Amino acid sequence: MRETAGLSPAGLRRAFVLTGLFRPGRVVLSHWETDRTVIGGACPTKAPLPLHVPAELRAKHFNDRRELGIINLGEPGRVTVDGKRFSLGHLDSLYVGRGAKRVSFTSKTARNPARFYLLSYPAHRSHPTRLVKRSELEPKVLGSSAEQNLRILHQAIIPGRVSTCQLVMGFTLVQPGSKWNTMPPHTHLRRSEVYCYFGFPRGGDVKHFHGHPSRIRTLHLGEGDVVLSPPWSVHSGEGSTHYGFVWGMGGENQDYSDMDPVDPKVIYRARRPRLTL
Repeated sequence: MRETAGLSPAGLRRAFVLTGLFRPGRVVLSHWETDRTVIGGACPTKAPLPLHVPAELRAKHFNDRRELGIINLGEPGRVTVDGKRFSLGHLDSLYVGRGAKRVSFTSKTARNPARFYLLSYPAHRSHPTRLVKRSELEPKVLGSSAEQNLRILHQAIIPGRVSTCQLVMGFTLVQPGSKWNTMPPHTHLRRSEVYCYFGFPRGGDVKHFHGHPSRIRTLHLGEGDVVLSPPWSVHSGEGSTHYGFVWGMGGENQDYSDMDPVDPKVIYRARRPRLTL
């Protein structure tokens, strides 16, 4: 945490921002040492894409000791797990449990490919693979237009719906006319969190507030960009327009409401242009 405060803008982005996950015809994976998180994107075009095993995992199969959450941010596609096919439309989700041997990704059409966002954590036991359609979810309306933070929360992979070891995952849609994605800002001291931003109208972006509450930094992020939030980091964002983001967490517990609020004034102070990276 102390070392982070002294990072240059470029150094901070190298440490906590991932870009270029959704490359046509490729599976792109990145390993983050916090909670041994793996973040990735799969964008199949003409041919199915198998899920490979990063060297950091030292495993024969990706899911030998891990669980995996998938949300489709693109057009319709299919995920095949050990020969069983799961069709995912836009914002449908899939949980893949520990022990799966073969996972692959396919788009319905190459011209309009699926964009599968991947988030994975270590798992101590096996749970069944489970498809969660967007139509199954019970959206929760949060915030208000008057405060410019009207947003709709969708909890896809959560206790009570899908059994997991660590993973909690879903997405939030910030509504037109609003821009704030998380208010009040907060930290999660017992788990880390990962945001993947998507759904910007052309040219849109977001200022994501990152860092210890005593030293907030601002990161400019766009379509498909991912930001990594350690347990000590606040997270909140202010968009130039409406947008969506996938949130996912791993760590000591799975209680969605387990958070420590931070005074919003620290975010408002960080909006000064001189802190923008």
